[in-house]
Amino acid sequence: MKTNITTVHHIKVNLRGGIVAVGDLLPILEVLQQVGIKEVRFGTRQQLYFEVKDDELEQIEYGFLSTDSEFEIDSDDYPNIVSSYVTDDLFTQSTWLREGVYRDVLDSFNHRPKLKVNLVDNSQSLVPLFTGNLNFISSEVSNYWYLYVRFPKTNILYCWSSLIYSFDISSVCQNIEAVIWEEPGLFVGCEEIDGTLLEEKVKDKGNYFSQALTAPLMTDEFQLPYYEGFNKYNDKFWLGIYRRSELFSVDFLSDICTVCAKTRVAQIYTTPWKSIIIKGIRASDRKLWNGVLNKHRINVRHASNELNWQTEDICDYGLALKHELISHFDRMDLRTFKLCFAIKTNPKSSLFGSIIIKQLFLDADGEWFDVLHTVDFNPNSKNLIHYEHRVSRSGLIDVLTSLCSYYYELQETKSNMSTFDQVDYASTNETSQEVVVIHQCTKCLSLYDPEWGDEVASIEPGIAFSALDDTYCCSICNADKEYFIAVNKKTLEIINA
Repeated sequence: MKTNITTVHHIKVNLRGGIVAVGDLLPILEVLQQVGIKEVRFGTRQQLYFEVKDDELEQIEYGFLSTDSEFEIDSDDYPNIVSSYVTDDLFTQSTWLREGVYRDVLDSFNHRPKLKVNLVDNSQSLVPLFTGNLNFISSEVSNYWYLYVRFPKTNILYCWSSLIYSFDISSVCQNIEAVIWEEPGLFVGCEEIDGTLLEEKVKDKGNYFSQALTAPLMTDEFQLPYYEGFNKYNDKFWLGIYRRSELFSVDFLSDICTVCAKTRVAQIYTTPWKSIIIKGIRASDRKLWNGVLNKHRINVRHASNELNWQTEDICDYGLALKHELISHFDRMDLRTFKLCFAIKTNPKSSLFGSIIIKQLFLDADGEWFDVLHTVDFNPNSKNLIHYEHRVSRSGLIDVLTSLCSYYYELQETKSNMSTFDQVDYASTNETSQEVVVIHQCTKCLSLYDPEWGDEVASIEPGIAFSALDDTYCCSICNADKEYFIAVNKKTLEIINA
């Protein structure tokens, strides 16, 4: 007897820069309603996903072609361009990176990148800095960006030797891709990669405006902003909507578009935390927005310790584990302020987190995980430290509780040391400030802190940088020891020799 097996297809729609105009989203939703698709979800790269069955696929393809929407079926050959456009006016302090600059840069892309491109303001912490392959991060110089290249299938991060001009970003991306895919043996999945060679080959393909890179990238201490609910800014409001299931009903999004059209809100923004944000809501229109939230029974006040997690896209396993752990956190009333968590089930993904729960394998004895954290618990760092190896699923909550406690012990120690030092220095010299010296790689900006050592290089905590052998090199980009400079641990300002 033959069994009919229904295949489910995953459809991905890139929302370039995490922005979608209401006039572009509504036709997509109408196609989904015609086919009978009830729910969609958003991804960590600000894209739109939904599922269709075999017999629905042809109708979806026809409908999307008629709306001129770019989409992929069961593939991710063209990762979405991520941007921090969503944070403009809400969570940023930048003086020059405004809506018009984002628009100009995004509109300049006349090709579909196959590498992951991030366009990020360095003054915000909602959108990750280094989760792309080509990470453009705003500098202090107007219209110029740092470029950090994370080579495909590696964690090797290379800092471009000059700042990139806004209007050259698209062509630089195109030429970098051309060089990498022409010679993948040099730049893809290698243990050692020569970033300067990539620069030379890219510069041979065209001339660009540039500024000398005279100082390392400076970023604020990470703190994920609360991105849900109604919030006032300037003389208006913004609304953030998160769904515990990651699913947004098509009817709800359609009603949002209708309210946007009535109230002259032109676009909707997606975030890397699988939520959406609507900006520019007038106080007089709050009733309309509350009406649509009431109609669809949308809760917009989840606890912060639920909003600071990332899981893989379309991963029911990771989502279920997240809910399980959050439930334990709630019962324990566990503090997770300034921490964020990632559940990594795909070894090739680049999720964002200061604490990483990495799935190892499933065997007859159960499920097993590694628990790791980044250096200084900075989620933008690529330096991972193993905290506990081969943890069972039932043992995860105890390990995570212990790790959170360890984090706050470190913060308390630093705070106490800072207070003591300030009192001590104030009594002798009011203008003196404590300077704790660590060393920073000028190529990729990773840090060597003797408090942590370097687990990748088998260097135990407590070893001073000056005591390291001359053969020591950066664990992230393999730069020689000579490329490290002394910086103040508190401010990352360069310390002159």
